[in-house]
Amino acid sequence: MIKSTLKLVAAIVLFASCNQYEKASSGMPYKITHGSGNEQPLKQGDYVKLNIEYKLKANDSVLSSTFGVIPVYFPVDTARLGKYTFTEVILKCRKGDKIEFSLSIDSLVKMGALQITNVFKANDLIIGRAEIINVFDNANLVDADYKKEQDIEKTKEIAAIEAYLAKNKITAVKSPEGVFVVVKEAGDVNNKIDSGKVASVLYKGYTFNGVVFDSNLTPKDSVVKPYDVKVGTGSVIPGWDIGLKYFAKGGKGSLYIPSMLAYGPQANGNIKAYENLAFDIEIKDVNAAPAAAPKK
Repeated sequence: MIKSTLKLVAAIVLFASCNQYEKASSGMPYKITHGSGNEQPLKQGDYVKLNIEYKLKANDSVLSSTFGVIPVYFPVDTARLGKYTFTEVILKCRKGDKIEFSLSIDSLVKMGALQITNVFKANDLIIGRAEIINVFDNANLVDADYKKEQDIEKTKEIAAIEAYLAKNKITAVKSPEGVFVVVKEAGDVNNKIDSGKVASVLYKGYTFNGVVFDSNLTPKDSVVKPYDVKVGTGSVIPGWDIGLKYFAKGGKGSLYIPSMLAYGPQANGNIKAYENLAFDIEIKDVNAAPAAAPKK
């Protein structure tokens, strides 16, 4: 009976120690769950591929997450490991490891990293988790792997747009790059949009949930001004440079753009990270780009 009790106590102590958080030098609580244990510890010069997620503890809402989309890549630099962040303990990790950590909103405010808002409130915590997927020893391998992840994400987004169009019985032309174009009115075929030309565009941009995030397309507004785009120069998102070429002066229609040809991982106002976008457009004019001013 005594031996059984001692074994039970030992098991409880072992379980508790496995789940106990440690504290980094900055005071950040963290816990590392090791993977196979057969990998080498991270070192200076390594490149890490990982998924990372941040949530607010109070309402369990996700602030940001790469799980299910493109992971994060960054080089290990022992001189810049950060303070009060998971990178502070990254050298304790190996490929396959998982890190859990928590960040005090109050501490982040004192550090000047955050301000108290209706999202970040006093006494709340940010709960983070990271999972190390892979480790590379040179930047070329990182570039190749990132390109694969981009292709996977874009393929997934295109499939989602195709499903949306099918569900809503929308017939669209798919560009080679993956932009879906609905041409309601082609416009003047003698004045088509092409690279280098300036297209004057009225537009309404919205998410697939119907949330309008930007527009200059206002019915019966006599003072509204079109947005001038020098097409093919990268002055707008790639989806516009691609999709506008299907129209001419006087053309009307819609563009359905995968996020990888829009804002990708960057959230922008009402646009979430990795969110596919739609635009209703009207082409008011198409002109040759003005000649460049001569150099003095």
